[in-house]
Amino acid sequence: MSWLALTFEVNAADVEVVSDKLFELGALSVDIHDAAAGTSDEQPLFDEPGEYAGELWSQAAITALFGQDADIAAIMLAITQVLELADQPEYHLSTVAEQDWVKLTQSQFDPIRISSKLWIVPTWHHPPDPTAINLILDPGRAFGTGSHPTTQLCLAWLDQHIHPGETVLDYGCGSGILAIAALKLGAGFVMGVDIDDHAIIASRDNAILNRCDPKKIAFSTHLDTLLAANPAVNKPVDKVVANILANPLIMLAPILMNTLRQGGAIALSGVLEAQANEVIHAYRQNIKMEIADNKEGWVLLTGVKQ
Repeated sequence: MSWLALTFEVNAADVEVVSDKLFELGALSVDIHDAAAGTSDEQPLFDEPGEYAGELWSQAAITALFGQDADIAAIMLAITQVLELADQPEYHLSTVAEQDWVKLTQSQFDPIRISSKLWIVPTWHHPPDPTAINLILDPGRAFGTGSHPTTQLCLAWLDQHIHPGETVLDYGCGSGILAIAALKLGAGFVMGVDIDDHAIIASRDNAILNRCDPKKIAFSTHLDTLLAANPAVNKPVDKVVANILANPLIMLAPILMNTLRQGGAIALSGVLEAQANEVIHAYRQNIKMEIADNKEGWVLLTGVKQ
């Protein structure tokens, strides 16, 4: 079996109405991307959670997937009419063959080496180094597969800074990868917090997959709930790591600083280089933050609570 992939360009203002029309005409899927992708005119877009303002590229490329029996001429005529154009847009038609989509997806995720002793390994791979600490993790319901630069920056920091028996808070835990890594690296107790219920479920599942001691790791949507359920750590923690985005990190500054003990260390990422000073400024009261590392335009901010 195969499908027809129909691709053409539209103005950003017309994306919604064109997408709706394509689905009305029988499209199985509609993909929207930058028409200038891969050129010097490519326009990256970054949005903070809750701040999406509907911004798109000035010129968007739309690819719609149809069955082989689709009447492409009629579809393009309908698009020309809905856009009230004098001339039909130029389009490209290609054939998409049926594939083993599971294997195709899996092939995009290989083991990732964080350090000489720390790896991230999908379940369908054998660990390249069985003697290392291998975090078993598949792409799934929450952010944090280990492939993003910010996740790797945080993992490398944990690898260098976790000491045996320490208490650690992972705020914005996503898949739980940082919390699980902290425990595997020797932390005595780790807490993971995320506002997304699906992230908490994913984190717990991943902790089980990685055979984490349930007495030493806990996840919740509320930090107060974790502290109340674990009175042994109802005190400022030794380490805080948060891989979110700049605006949430700024808003969370009072909470994260209050949760960290005096002399404890903090690592923040999900911050673009241009946003670093603003985040540093938010923590200035108790922590002298600095850029400790950077990767692909993202930075890792670290500091010690005074």
